[in-house]
Amino acid sequence: MASRGASRPRPSVLGGLSHVALAVWALLIILPFLWTFLASFKSNAEIFGDPLQLPGALRIDSWGRAWDKAHIGQYMFNTVIVVFFGTAGTMLFGSMAAYVLARYKFIGSKLIYYYFVAGLAFPVFLALSPLFFVVKQFGLLNTHLGLVIVYIAYSLPFTVFFLAAFFRTLPEAVAEAAKIDGASHTRTFFQVMLPMAKPGLISITIFNVLGQWNQYLLPLVLVSDDDKYMLTQGIARISTLAGYEADWSGLFAALSMTILPVLIVYIIFQRQIQSGLSSGALK
Repeated sequence: MASRGASRPRPSVLGGLSHVALAVWALLIILPFLWTFLASFKSNAEIFGDPLQLPGALRIDSWGRAWDKAHIGQYMFNTVIVVFFGTAGTMLFGSMAAYVLARYKFIGSKLIYYYFVAGLAFPVFLALSPLFFVVKQFGLLNTHLGLVIVYIAYSLPFTVFFLAAFFRTLPEAVAEAAKIDGASHTRTFFQVMLPMAKPGLISITIFNVLGQWNQYLLPLVLVSDDDKYMLTQGIARISTLAGYEADWSGLFAALSMTILPVLIVYIIFQRQIQSGLSSGALK
């Protein structure tokens, strides 16, 4: 019994502090979201009263006002369309570029890879002015297509950087066996190597969805038509109007509608995200 007790690891002070820090961090994230969600059912008097007070009644009319009057439904539809095609294009082009740069050696391959990596250190706001004129010159200003193309270019550096490291960990013998069986490079990539990289693909897809869903600067510069606003632009507009109309419950309802979809997506795919990150790190 003594030997068994001696073999048990003792809890360290550092481990206890890390748990306390995680608990504090979780409260800092959960409490503001919970307050925002509850405030969407409150009246203005309750919102500016006791912050810990529960709603006096279940007022769901604020959600209806945010959806119809504030056009959150239209903004969400626009965002879903742009993010869907932006993420799909990013994953298609990013995975192909990352695979080639990770598995094939040719003149300039390292230079191209470092060119993608350099994009991670380039602040996006420095390119807003030239980006505006480039998109305008191609006639894609105030269009969802122009925003999709810009989203793809914006998300490619991190996607290539992440997936290139993941593709390097895949066994070379599998690709060699497919080559011996007569598979082309394209077929080997799509039917053999891509399914093996599924954990990494799921992880980076979720990160791209979250990043593009929450993007504000790019739509603000490239889209000025109210009917084509993204969700972040719509929330900013509602926030501005709330100061004049005093519809604070509608504002918090709109914020809750913005947060809930990405929160649900993360909750559903959290295991795949953790699995993809840990697989890439361990391999």
